[in-house]
Order: sequence, then C-alpha cells, then structure tokens
Amino acid sequence: MTAPRQIIMVRHGQSMANVDQTLYNRVPDYRIPLTELGVQQAKAAGERIRRQLDGGQVCVYVSPYLRAYQTLEALNLGDSVERIIEEPRLREQDWANFQNPADIADQRELRNAYGHFFYRFRDGESGSDVFDRVSSFMETLYRHWDKPLYAPNTLLVTHGLTMRLFCMRWFHWSVEYFESLNNPGNAEVRTLLRAGRRYELDAPFDQWSPTPLGQTVLDAPHRDW
Repeated sequence: MTAPRQIIMVRHGQSMANVDQTLYNRVPDYRIPLTELGVQQAKAAGERIRRQLDGGQVCVYVSPYLRAYQTLEALNLGDSVERIIEEPRLREQDWANFQNPADIADQRELRNAYGHFFYRFRDGESGSDVFDRVSSFMETLYRHWDKPLYAPNTLLVTHGLTMRLFCMRWFHWSVEYFESLNNPGNAEVRTLLRAGRRYELDAPFDQWSPTPLGQTVLDAPHRDW
C-alpha cells in the first residue's frame, strides 16, 4: 500500500444555518449554502492547504452537501487536484429531515445528558452510526491507496463531527475521550502527517473537559441514578 504523505481534513466554512438555525425547518440540510464569511474562511483555508501541498497532487473526497462543495470551490486548489470523488459517507450527521427547532433543542439537551456518541436523534443518526460509516469509508481509502500512481496527498472536505470521528477511528480513541472533544471551527484544518509507518495529528482538538487520552467508561465518574 502506498499511503499518502498527509491526510488533510477541512470542515466547511460558516453556513447560513450556523447563523440562522430556523433554516433547517424549511431548507434540506444538504442544500444549505455558505455565508459570505464562510466563503472567505474557506479561501483562507485554501491558502494554508496550498502551502501544505507545496505543488504536490491531491486526491479529494468531498461530502455531497452544498456547503462542502462550496468550500472545496473556494479552496481554489487548481491544478493540484488529481481527482474529486463525491463521498456520501463523509456527510453531516443526520438529525432529521426538516427539523423543528424546538424539538431539536429538546433533543440536544437529551444528548448532553445521554452522551454525544451513543444518543440517536429521532429520524436521524447517533455519533456511533457516523463512526460506522467513517470506518467503512476508511476501507475504501485503503483500496484506493493500493492503486498505482495514487496522489501523494489526500484531502477530505467534510463536517466537524465527521472529522473528530475519523480521528477517533484512525487513532483508536476511546468513547470517553471523544466525548471530551469540541468540533473544529468553520474551515479549520487538521492534518494527519505520516511519520514512518504511522501518522500523527498536527494539532489536537480543543477539549471542553480534561479527559485523559486512554480514559474509558470504567474510569468515568459514576452517578447516583
């Protein structure tokens, strides 16, 4: 297998629903576009990614959501792109179809109490469901890397939760450690850099609680139910 020199992940820029969440009630999630600020954020991320590529070719996997495609367009990677592959398994976590803001707010509270990884939204997915499809996508990546003349770099244009779960699967993080992590900001970039036969994450995700890397449910504080 010819593994790439780096696996770059970028979250989409600010979307209109990041500004006005009532949009979920009348526009399909996958059709929600970027704001002008989101476009500018993606352009700035593109400058960084072009420096990282340093003239090298990159194979791009993009979520089928409009905001991900618009982010990829704004990255302006030009002739560096060897191929673009639409990858539905890199989509946002499914919460519902058209979302009722009051109902989603209630479910967010339930998710906070239950745990982000295992809580399943009604008519939607749990974090563990996204983990499963990300795991399936990795098997596809391995097959692609076996092909001759694969580009020396891989780029995933995706969503914040998906980025965290990709790293969780790749580095074998525990559920408890995952629960402590915040999403990256809009158009933030994280890179898995190859060091010999292994990869290292260039920058950690911010934590909202100081959970050690190896902590499991056995080590978590127990509640009196």
